[in-house]
Amino acid sequence: MNRESAVKQLQTTPHWNIVIIGGGATGASIALDAASRGLRVALIERDDFGKGTSSRSTKLVHGGVRYLAQGNVSLVRDALHERTLLRTNAPNVVHELSFLVPCANRLQHLWYAMGFFVYDLLAGKSGFAKARRLNQRQCQQRVPTIAPSKSKFGILYSDGQFDDSRLLIDIVKTAHSLGAVVCNYLEATGLVKDDQGKVVGVRVVQREGSDGPESFELIADCVINATGPFCDELRKVNDSATKPMIAPSQGVHIVLDKSFLPGDSAVIVPKTSDGRVIFMIPWLGHTVIGTTDTPIERAVSEPAAREEEIEFLLRTSSEYLSKQPTRSDILSIYTGIRPLVRSGAVGKTSKLSRDHTIEIATSGLITITGGKWTTARKMAQDCVDQALVSASMRGVQPVPCSTRTLSLIGDEGSKITAMLRESPELAEPLVTGYPYRLVDVIFAARYEMGRSIEDILARRTRLLFLNAAAALKAAPGVARLLAVELNKDTVWIDEQLKQFRETAAHFLPPSPTSPKL
Repeated sequence: MNRESAVKQLQTTPHWNIVIIGGGATGASIALDAASRGLRVALIERDDFGKGTSSRSTKLVHGGVRYLAQGNVSLVRDALHERTLLRTNAPNVVHELSFLVPCANRLQHLWYAMGFFVYDLLAGKSGFAKARRLNQRQCQQRVPTIAPSKSKFGILYSDGQFDDSRLLIDIVKTAHSLGAVVCNYLEATGLVKDDQGKVVGVRVVQREGSDGPESFELIADCVINATGPFCDELRKVNDSATKPMIAPSQGVHIVLDKSFLPGDSAVIVPKTSDGRVIFMIPWLGHTVIGTTDTPIERAVSEPAAREEEIEFLLRTSSEYLSKQPTRSDILSIYTGIRPLVRSGAVGKTSKLSRDHTIEIATSGLITITGGKWTTARKMAQDCVDQALVSASMRGVQPVPCSTRTLSLIGDEGSKITAMLRESPELAEPLVTGYPYRLVDVIFAARYEMGRSIEDILARRTRLLFLNAAAALKAAPGVARLLAVELNKDTVWIDEQLKQFRETAAHFLPPSPTSPKL
């Protein structure tokens, strides 16, 4: 993928079947689905692909144990089915992970055993290991740091794990390979309407300098709003009288050293002191603990963790781990915003809908929101099906969805090997103790539209999510490499470093004396 050629193609193509606004999991999956059906597809993202919610998940491909407890059987069944498809279509990114459910007594043991029997039943012939009951000794063998008082019994079940932003980039690259034109740092500033008030396109402005015009229009048969927690903004542009669909909620995760969870199994606490579910997960050589579920007034591009959320995760994990984490153990902290569909009172976001919603406005604008990473493929299928029915596609013969069995572009090690053969010095690490190398920066800039320090350290590699201090240390070297690759000057380097320091501040825990947000 090359951004300059994508911008030129967007500027010179007179007509599209579908223009998608939003480059997260939902928008990228729609682009893939539509392109695989032979449609002329454009995808624009105002920041970087996955800048928001889609890079800040709990890193799980799962049916959703909490939704089963809420009685949402259809959502769980669909998600478990999609879990299997994802592992098949993206085996380099999605893998099976075992989870321990610690039980303090026999009643809990029996209750959760029944629940996971139903979970496995809904999964059908998925290829994932079935749940089984454990005694205390077996619990300790699986998770050496589990607190004995909380794990007199246990249930071991299987779900999926993935690297969310890596899967997203693979989806974007696969959509591109099928003919979709995808581009980051292009912002939709308005909708183009005809004399009857029908949406026929999008006004776009560049958020990054180029040789072409600063702004232009994309004309299309159908415009899809896939902007997640920000979807109400575009709906307001379309119709100022529209009522909000989204009740945003933020989820916080803390990242610790691997020693807090030294085995290869995760831990789930299905019901915490305040009724939430939290996970403790081994991920990329670290331990991720999350998530919270806190209502917020509005979505922001760089959300910050609240003091009470950090304390909740530290306190709850300390109850279940013999090695108890403290604030000083936190290497990074990340916060994502869920686009929860309103279903009444906003105060209890854990009860709001995780099912996706598709709205077709009288103007023809299609908005899709809700859902979750695991079901993004199915969401895209439903959305493109709706678009084919509701919009008049010029010269298009409807084609069935094929993404159920569509393998994603994955490992491109041959390109990196060739780069290293030409420039062996690029094998040097970005920072000591992590596998990321100089070559990964160059590769991301050349082939994956990496345009900034943050793009590289947050989403093309995951260093910012794993260790914010290490990412800050690596940032100057990344800036210099990018400047050469993108033909930028020292002023650009200084501005990039300033912006990255501001972003990285959100990944470091605030001081306990800081005012609450």
